Amino acid sequence: MNLDFSCVWQYWPFLYHGAILTLKMTAICAVFGFILGVLLSLLKISQWKPFVWFGRVYTSVFRGTPLLVQLCIVHFGLPKLLNLTFTTTQSGILTFSLNSAAYISEIFRGGIQAVDKGQYEAAQSLGIGYKDMMKDIILPQAIKHILPSLVNETIALLKETSILSYIGAVELLRAADQITVMSFRFFEPYLVIALIYYIFVMILSAFANRLERWVNRSDRAA
Repeated sequence: MNLDFSCVWQYWPFLYHGAILTLKMTAICAVFGFILGVLLSLLKISQWKPFVWFGRVYTSVFRGTPLLVQLCIVHFGLPKLLNLTFTTTQSGILTFSLNSAAYISEIFRGGIQAVDKGQYEAAQSLGIGYKDMMKDIILPQAIKHILPSLVNETIALLKETSILSYIGAVELLRAADQITVMSFRFFEPYLVIALIYYIFVMILSAFANRLERWVNRSDRAA
């Protein structure tokens, strides 16, 4: 089989806009998922049982059902139920953020519980309130322990954006689909987007490694 990548470069604007949408969705959903995940993890470790049960049920539902099914429910089901209209981007942001929050909450819960109990006791003995203790003492230490897991979740989120093509969003996979229709070449477009995904993941991993060394520099100095 003769490979001909000229057909791919001929339609490079499709790949460019698809890559931009992929990166945009990843960044937005990672931020929202992080915020929601932190809040959800705090609910799980709270002393009020209804909060704890809510956090457990939420996590169980979003981790126990396929992401594609969740996307279809949000994009096709909720508009009928609530008499609303969601764009593909809005549906993707809502679905991926809620799904990512479930996984991040578990990551944070483990990181918070891994912090030495002496830190809690020291903060309480100094009269530091729960909110300030979590914000200034516990969460910063937890993030140092869970940073690799957060990076893995972000990488997974980047690759999962490909299922947006199912509802018509023109991200990288959908862009490759369009190129195959116009060029009648099937191997080259998918090979190119696989390379693009790989480059994105390598860049993200390199950035995460530098960030991890930076946040751990205090430990090395000690």
